[in-house]
Formats: sequence, C-alpha cells, structure tokens
Amino acid sequence: MAKEKPPVTPAVRVLRAAGVTFTDHLYTYEEKGGTAVSARELGVDEHCVIKTLIMEDDAREPLVVLMHGDRQVSTRELARQIGARSVSPCTPETAQKHSGYLVGGTSPFGTRRPMPVYLEETILDLPAIYLNGGKRGYLVGMDPRQLVTLLKPVMVRVWI
Repeated sequence: MAKEKPPVTPAVRVLRAAGVTFTDHLYTYEEKGGTAVSARELGVDEHCVIKTLIMEDDAREPLVVLMHGDRQVSTRELARQIGARSVSPCTPETAQKHSGYLVGGTSPFGTRRPMPVYLEETILDLPAIYLNGGKRGYLVGMDPRQLVTLLKPVMVRVWI
C-alpha cells in the first residue's frame, strides 16, 4: 500500500509561501477525539499539541485562540485581558464560516478571513509544537517561535 501524501491545504500554502520549515504528521482522525487522540497517534506529549479555537467576543467579532491540548481556556480571563465584556466559543458552523475549516481540522494559518490571534504565552517555552495543518487527521510540526513571525499574535496567559 502506498504511503498517503500530505494534503495541500490553505494552511500548507501559507507555510510554504513564508518559507517555514515544518513536518507533516498524518494520523487516523477520531470524531470528538481531540488532542488526546492526535498526541497518542503521534506519540507526543498532549501539552505540545496546540489546539486552534475559534471564539467570538461580546460584539460577535471572531478571534483565534491557540492553547495547549491538555489545557482549557479561561474565557473570563481572556475577555479581561483583551478588554471585552465576554468571550465564548463559536458553534461548529460559525467557526467554519469564520475560518473556512471544519472543526477538528482548523488551522490558524490560511483562514478564510483575517482574525486577531491570541497565543497562550507558555507555548513559546516548548521546543516543538504540533498544530492542525488544515485537515482532520493532519498536524504540522514546527518551532513555536514561527507562530510569532507568521501570525503576529497577542500573548495571553489564560489557561486553566
């Protein structure tokens, strides 16, 4: 059986265009498996698998939050840090509308529309990270400092 080729998604196109060095990691996607499944399948610590969350503030403006796979976002603390009254996760349909990606395959790169990105600052302490490459069952591995260069995120400390 031939080895499956990595997909060429909008996220991959952005990474290639920026000259980012990254590694491809395909795995068998499990519905509602989350970062625990991808970490297990790749044989890496779930703390190094970064989830891309699409949320909205009280004005219904979308935003991206990048968080460790084994942590939750304190939406109350995030709202306080960004000066919003509230922040809440989008429904899967709304997240797909904003990002252009199916939930479970959302990448912070190559989103349908530009959105502010908030990065849990402790992610930058990791030697390598794995985040979605724009398709369910596909992660890209990279140096976390590349996120700062590519996404120009606002650093936050909002994990629970």
